[in-house]
Amino acid sequence: MRKLCRHGLWAALLAAVLAPGAAPAQERLAIFDAHLHYNQEPTPFYSLDQVRDVFRRNSVTGILATSRPNKGTHQLVDAKWPELRVVPFIRPYRVRSDMQTWFKDPAIFDLITSEYARGYYRGIGEFHIYGKDAASPWVKKVVDFAVEKNLYLHAHCDEEALLILFGHNPKVRIIWAHTGFSVPAARIAALLEAHPGALWGELSYRGGITAGGKLTEAWRRLLAQHSDRFLLGSDTWINERWESYDDTIKEYRGWLAQLAPDQARRIANGNAARLFGPLPTE
Repeated sequence: MRKLCRHGLWAALLAAVLAPGAAPAQERLAIFDAHLHYNQEPTPFYSLDQVRDVFRRNSVTGILATSRPNKGTHQLVDAKWPELRVVPFIRPYRVRSDMQTWFKDPAIFDLITSEYARGYYRGIGEFHIYGKDAASPWVKKVVDFAVEKNLYLHAHCDEEALLILFGHNPKVRIIWAHTGFSVPAARIAALLEAHPGALWGELSYRGGITAGGKLTEAWRRLLAQHSDRFLLGSDTWINERWESYDDTIKEYRGWLAQLAPDQARRIANGNAARLFGPLPTE
């Protein structure tokens, strides 16, 4: 009798799922990874085939590629995988030590202009800049070059440097790497509202979004109100980030599922498609 009851219950559940008008199972959202490094010092951690497998199993259909040196990005572009949209950005670094000096080194501006001549770049960065270092005349040249060539900046910076970048040229468009790490949600909202159509937040390493796997109230409100202004990212800057890539994407999916479906879809891939063009279908 118990067996028949169990069979009857499963049959009823199956009928409900298949019935006309039944709610569909939650879709597996495609992901655009807006902070992807394929660094090569001196060789990449994963082969291109392994990288492709990582993207496939995580339903990643687009990446913002920024590598040190830029050779890694060239290889991702040249791979021409039909299921992956590669959006290449110029990294203003030849070696890791350039991170500390790029903003005052005229050779870096030459690197940017020579890379741009490849004809396929959509932005400059990720670059690191803090405080008044952003006021450097070479940084202003980079900002003005980005505006002239219709490029985005991918800036790893504090709020002071962010505001200086906007002060260099009011037409600049900035993807804020890590969305300031720990800048309060209310302040982020104010900055987004002050720079409509010019500032987006990328969420790798961003603290305070969840607590115990649940969206905090401040971030639930921020993501709901500004779901058109955020992007996801893995930031594979070291080998360990490649090893934990699946966990990173799983964590994103965990809190995306706590948002309204339209909000989750925008953050997962829709905003990137709006900024950079259509992504491949899964």
